[in-house]
Amino acid sequence: MTGLADFGAQMTRIAGEMRAQSDGTEAFLRSMTKYAVDAVDQAEFATVTLVANGQIETPVIVGDLGGEADRLQQELGEGPCVRAAVDDVTIWIDDMTAETRWPRFTERAAALGMRSMACFCLYIDGDGFGALNLHSTRPYAFTEESRTIGELFAAHAATAFAAVKEKQQLHAALHTRDVIGQAKGMIMERYKLDATAAFALLARLSQDANIKLAEVAAQIVEAGPEA
Repeated sequence: MTGLADFGAQMTRIAGEMRAQSDGTEAFLRSMTKYAVDAVDQAEFATVTLVANGQIETPVIVGDLGGEADRLQQELGEGPCVRAAVDDVTIWIDDMTAETRWPRFTERAAALGMRSMACFCLYIDGDGFGALNLHSTRPYAFTEESRTIGELFAAHAATAFAAVKEKQQLHAALHTRDVIGQAKGMIMERYKLDATAAFALLARLSQDANIKLAEVAAQIVEAGPEA
């Protein structure tokens, strides 16, 4: 096992790679989850659970059994992954057959062959919550060192995840600015207005239609100069 000091440096490198390689949130989550399975001894399956607006989603699944565990929690509305995400805690299950929390979930998960789980809070963003979940078919699969590494991994992953979201928001803002600029230019050309008057016209259309300025601009651009 790599020493924890060396592992911290390795995680910094991995987080940078994921941030650079992933163009979208889902791609980032997929990369991060695969790294986690490789990084933590005895991890066989992994999932990412997202909880937002009362809805439970699993955008990334590594291994069918991990997906089944999340599906059960979606059905039941409870479970260790949900608890880890919402309460910002690490949840540890050494033996699913002996676990007394979430009895409906643990009984059915054990019947599927699930024995050990480790769930780490991944990030908290506004009203959304997330957890990185590792699964094994062996009881007592995850050691204290696995827990330390998993928590370190989740912390680094959360930082990289925030950077990915920031990059997405920047790209979206730049795209919106470009679309508004195109629409403004089309209005200036067609109606012989200056830039200020063209923008004011866009704003008035947005207000009258009760839709966002960017949506009005996108409709104008899509319709073309002859519309």
